[in-house]
Amino acid sequence: MGYAHEYAAAIMHRGRVPMDPADYVPNWADGPRKAKYYPGVDSMPLPASDYPADATLDRGLGQGPVQERGFDLPLLAGMLRDSYGLTGRRLGVQANTDLSALPFYPLANWSRGSASGGGLYPVSIYWVSGPSGPVPPGVHYYSTRHHTMQRLLTGDVSGEVRAALGEDAPGPYGTDQYLVLGIKYWQNSFKYNSFSFHAVSMDLGACVQTWRMWARARGLAVEPTLWFDEERLARLLGVSGEEEGIFAVVPLTWATGAPASPAAPASASVQHRDVERSRTVLTFEALRNMQSATAARATDRPRPGALAPAVALPADPTRTEVALPTARPLDTDVRTALRRRRSSFGRFDAQKPVTAEQFAACLAASAAGSRIGGDTGDQRLAKLYAFVNHVEGLAPGSYEYDPDARSLRLVKEGRPGEFLQKNYFLANYNLEQAGAVLVPTVRTTSVLDAVGDRGYLLVNATIGAIAQTVYTAASAVDLGCGVALGFDNISYIEELGLEATGEAPLLIMMIGNERPAPADFRYEIA
Repeated sequence: MGYAHEYAAAIMHRGRVPMDPADYVPNWADGPRKAKYYPGVDSMPLPASDYPADATLDRGLGQGPVQERGFDLPLLAGMLRDSYGLTGRRLGVQANTDLSALPFYPLANWSRGSASGGGLYPVSIYWVSGPSGPVPPGVHYYSTRHHTMQRLLTGDVSGEVRAALGEDAPGPYGTDQYLVLGIKYWQNSFKYNSFSFHAVSMDLGACVQTWRMWARARGLAVEPTLWFDEERLARLLGVSGEEEGIFAVVPLTWATGAPASPAAPASASVQHRDVERSRTVLTFEALRNMQSATAARATDRPRPGALAPAVALPADPTRTEVALPTARPLDTDVRTALRRRRSSFGRFDAQKPVTAEQFAACLAASAAGSRIGGDTGDQRLAKLYAFVNHVEGLAPGSYEYDPDARSLRLVKEGRPGEFLQKNYFLANYNLEQAGAVLVPTVRTTSVLDAVGDRGYLLVNATIGAIAQTVYTAASAVDLGCGVALGFDNISYIEELGLEATGEAPLLIMMIGNERPAPADFRYEIA
């Protein structure tokens, strides 16, 4: 049993037993930048990208095969802009704790398509491009603030990425175009200390799921690979594994096709170094241990079927089934839904209940987001529960969702508002005012037993992907949405009767209508 089991247990019990360091207070004045900074490197502006109106969220969440086509530079630029690029500035009267800071320009809250724990966006996106690409081969860093590619290395090192992935890696055969996702820990741990590994691995899932929805709606495929030689890629990118974990690689099919002769592995590495803003950078033992544990056997890709013992359990047939109507169509184009996505932060209003069709759409979308594909296969690892407060035609209570029948199974009757608010730690939401609170669960221990410590990335990436899907679906059906990690996980296990199943509630997602005529300001920059 590896360290990830110990960390997972600490996460589940942190509502009752605080994680070390329990007395930690962030030094906000000495916080890091929200992106890496490479001074003196060349930058390449990225082109504009259109987005057809028929590239809807329904298409983006479809399970059928995608068309045989590839990326070009405008498509790559559009996907990056709509997922992690800055799209606008937002101010609003709401209940989050950072409200007093938002009017000040240096602390501006810039909106993005993907969600992020604490709004910190710690994922670093690198583009390793070979000779089939539209620019000279090399390694680029995506600068979110400028929507540019910053050149860190010139030369074809795509063979090094291919070698790190291994011969059995899934994805387009022979490609020389890769997106590599790293996470600079200090961008998140300065605020969340030991808890940060849990949060950032969900950030990974939110980012990748945005890409999957965006690309599939355009007839493109994006599938992440989580198992590879992490140390080799860290060396290529010129980063220290203790400071930045390499969490995923996404091979891309390029429109011009794969090169006739794939490049051989190269020993070159990026020499440019990120310049840290913080004068004092702290390390946390649990974070170091999780990086070591998940990187140690990162080349041991799970064999086919290895995750079968950890898949989501079917709905309990002994429970009363409650039918749902046909889900409201998600016919908003993905770009528009991503631009409208935001956190509600206490603006829910129970006077206008959620319609059953809206509720069904969010549930169905969450099920579509529970498979992240790539080298983990297409198995559903997450199950969804719902605490219903104010949904038309549904009695208040707790339910489990049956994604195959598109129906609910009653777990417990009665209004859940008191339970929900009692077990929520923060003051930025009134959970009773939400139409419903959705709770994804994963059998974390079973996943770790099946594939080892690196399975923790898979668990949390799956949860992050579900959160991003629900956020985007709620936007498409005109609902507010909020996601939170600050709740007593053990109480949810007890309330839903999950002690015997090993299911771990890892996130709560609130959906509902918001108060009319909000005091908001929006300025679009993209």
